[in-house]
Amino acid sequence: MISLFDGFLLRAAFAGIGVAIAAAPLGCFVIWRRMAYFGDATAHASILGVALALGFQTPIFAGVLIISLLMATAVSNLSDRGFAMDTLLGVLAHSSLAFGLVAVSFLQGVRIDLMAYLFGDILAVSRGDLAVIWGGAALVLVLLWSRWSALLTATLSPDLAYAAGLNPKREQLILTIALALVVAVAIKVVGVLLISAMLLIPAAAARPFATTPERMAVTAASIGTFSALAGLQASFVLDTPTGPTIVCFAAVVFALASLGDQLRQVKHSKPN
Repeated sequence: MISLFDGFLLRAAFAGIGVAIAAAPLGCFVIWRRMAYFGDATAHASILGVALALGFQTPIFAGVLIISLLMATAVSNLSDRGFAMDTLLGVLAHSSLAFGLVAVSFLQGVRIDLMAYLFGDILAVSRGDLAVIWGGAALVLVLLWSRWSALLTATLSPDLAYAAGLNPKREQLILTIALALVVAVAIKVVGVLLISAMLLIPAAAARPFATTPERMAVTAASIGTFSALAGLQASFVLDTPTGPTIVCFAAVVFALASLGDQLRQVKHSKPN
């Protein structure tokens, strides 16, 4: 019997949609909290998780998730101790990627396509990978949906969150877990170096159209989904790398959205 997911293009499309609907709404919080480098550091650390998973012969998803969680937790703890956040994240992002690449070079007897982990290999997604991607995406969406109001309150004002009986540190931990999950499921689709782009660009593109936080999250997910499907189709036709092509489409949407927003502002500023 032929399964619905036997076609590699169909599996790739579902994988792209799964990553988009998880990464884009989370990307809204990354933008609102100015955590761009935070996502970058977590994503770069994931290559070390790949190396450890291959070395210990454990699932890639598990290795990436554990290292991503450790990195995100370390960044949160160190920032609370007075370290400059931009410097700390820059150091950790690049050093963790370097350590991961060096660790990969020590693997003996293990075949590894490093480019696939750096830039993604969505066309090689299997049905098992698809289950992991959608399982991770579902967990991220459940986390965001169940804590949406609390996360928004903690994002707007920690003092207001305390007054409402919320713990901003707990909400930060929830975002950390969600971010690690997105990194773990997205590495197969767009790779380590482009995960941050799928977090940030659709959310940034959605901002001009957003009148509420909820609308921005839904619009970001729609833009991410469009970028994934359009990029997949274009890469197949033009024979270009799929992960970077997906990000290119997201960047084009962002540019058009920004241009439209600027033109609208100029029109409204003109005297009648």
